[in-house]
Amino acid sequence: MRFNWIVILVFSVVLGGCVVEISQRSPDAYAAKATSTSSEEKMTSISFPKTIKIATFNASMDGSNYVQRGVKPTGNELPIRLASPDEPQIKNVAEIIQRIRPDILLINEFDYLTNPEQGILHFQQHYLRQSQQGQAPIYYPYYYVAPVNTGVPVDYATAKGKHDPSVYGFGYYPGQYGMVVLSRFPIVTSQIRTFQHFLWQDMPGNLLSDIVDETGQAWYSEAATAILRLSSKSHWDVPVQVGEQVIHVLASHPTPPVFDGPEDRNGKRNHDEIRFWTDYLNGDAYFYDDNGERGGFKGEHFVIMGDLNSSPVEGNAMKSAIKALLEHPRVNDNFTPRSAGGKLSRPNNPHAATHTAGWGMRADYVLPSQAGWNIRDSGVFWPVTQAAEYRLIESRGASSDHRLVWLEMGFD
Repeated sequence: MRFNWIVILVFSVVLGGCVVEISQRSPDAYAAKATSTSSEEKMTSISFPKTIKIATFNASMDGSNYVQRGVKPTGNELPIRLASPDEPQIKNVAEIIQRIRPDILLINEFDYLTNPEQGILHFQQHYLRQSQQGQAPIYYPYYYVAPVNTGVPVDYATAKGKHDPSVYGFGYYPGQYGMVVLSRFPIVTSQIRTFQHFLWQDMPGNLLSDIVDETGQAWYSEAATAILRLSSKSHWDVPVQVGEQVIHVLASHPTPPVFDGPEDRNGKRNHDEIRFWTDYLNGDAYFYDDNGERGGFKGEHFVIMGDLNSSPVEGNAMKSAIKALLEHPRVNDNFTPRSAGGKLSRPNNPHAATHTAGWGMRADYVLPSQAGWNIRDSGVFWPVTQAAEYRLIESRGASSDHRLVWLEMGFD
């Protein structure tokens, strides 16, 4: 399939106190620079830094965290709670962010809302820009949000097969388990690439064709195989201008490799969603983004971020994909973030110090490029049970079942 370049027109509109740049590449995506007070400008006024802190946080801010177990969320849960500054779980999420103070932050499981004023803008206004338990407010002048595949109905031209999914990625409503990038540095909107619509069958050597039933027959119908998307949410390449350097935030949230059966359909999708980044860094030619631009990664500095739902040593995932990514010659995984709280939570587990999820696994990653910078420090926000801050992470209801993971990077 051949795509032609289109002229990208970027214009600005005032929306909820923000100047939002909207690109024709993705009419429902928002890359924005928020307005601020003079005091906030001083607080966030930064020249080219010697070090920057980069973090990922699956914050469990999807609708299911605000309803009782067994009740299906509708998608209205998050905007209702963001409209006021009083939701305890969101206050705790904001406090964690204020304590770590990342310069660039990816949040997973932040529901995508078509009106950012109801979502990320209210989160900033009512929570991040308000002191939580005496912590200094934090302000992100730039952010990026875009649609994801979760909860989006599959439009079949023919009858749906027995095992064919009803949605492109599991979710009770479009946008559940979305993502957002927050940054203190400008986002290069004209160079953003998204891969929400990339077809799974178009990845060479994919595992889609290996998903079969107990008789060896294809799990999905031919009609489904032809239109299923690889990303359960999306894959993003979001360039951030840090001084003279451009850092590409490579963000995703692959499906958990569970909640299936012997056919291992979710395990195989998780594998290929992670493998996406290995091939992308290799510059493989088969990629096409949502604007039709072809080819793999074209930058130099990058950081792969997100809840990848996979560990090279634990869990139910097919470990070959995450191992290949960690061992990629362009990826620096020489400094694994750790925490004392994680180690003490499972004292008999030799990997516990590196766990990033309360259920016991390294699932969340901040993986920088080898070139251009070096790791100065890292950590996982997991206080020990005796610490006063333990209240922030004692349950998914308190904040999340995942922990914020961060790296501090210094430029060469």
